[in-house]
Amino acid sequence: MTEPANKSGAESTPLLDADEAPPWIALNPGAASPFLLLGDHAGRLIPRALGTLGLPAAERRRHIAWDIGVAGLGEALSDLLGATFIRQRFSRLVIDCNRDPARPDAIPAVSDGVEIPGNLALTPGDRAARIAGIARPYHAAIAAELDARAARDLPTVLISLHSFTPSMDGLDRPWAFGVLHAGDSAFSLAALSRLRAELGEALVGDNQPYRMDEVDFTVPAHAGPRGLDYVELETRQDLIATAAGQRQAARRLVHLLPRVLADVPHL
Repeated sequence: MTEPANKSGAESTPLLDADEAPPWIALNPGAASPFLLLGDHAGRLIPRALGTLGLPAAERRRHIAWDIGVAGLGEALSDLLGATFIRQRFSRLVIDCNRDPARPDAIPAVSDGVEIPGNLALTPGDRAARIAGIARPYHAAIAAELDARAARDLPTVLISLHSFTPSMDGLDRPWAFGVLHAGDSAFSLAALSRLRAELGEALVGDNQPYRMDEVDFTVPAHAGPRGLDYVELETRQDLIATAAGQRQAARRLVHLLPRVLADVPHL
């Protein structure tokens, strides 16, 4: 991982107290399923040392803090597929684990028009503490799982789970799912084709509502160097805001993903 230099020369203070939860959780670690599920933005905890980041509770529950519904969706998929699910516990407002930590926006000062007081005027040491306490251990957990899978000669497709708001900047987002890819993924294109066959083209976005580009970090960092295929799958948040919606989406995907894998015979 690329990390910003600590220009002050001072050592950063550890971000998490010894009794706080670790930054990541793994469900079904070591599972033999070909799918490794990831949730970069699945959590919304804030380390004790950072208080509330200066935000009221209502803002900390909004989409700016986390990908609503992804934790439950990933848990349901992990159970139904017998797959490992590694997810972040902490809010992306603390540090966005799908950004290169060297990027200024890895720790956003403003998100969807909301100023984040606890992210203003950070020192290099402050940034280094968030990288060392949250981003680095999360990505190390993913790398360790991939190393263990490679040692067992298990085929692996990364399934990076995200969610998106039904509207943004006054514009409706009609898609139920969005398939994000960099144009180099046979699995993503097969998933796009199958989802569109099931739901119709209007409900499944091709690199919509976001596109995979140089901003994305997790899939390029872990899939690219290992030659793994992947899909970054966005689900509209109103569809998975409840446990019932998460189970419904999981049931659809648990039937879809193995069929997509069969569509790509070289994987």
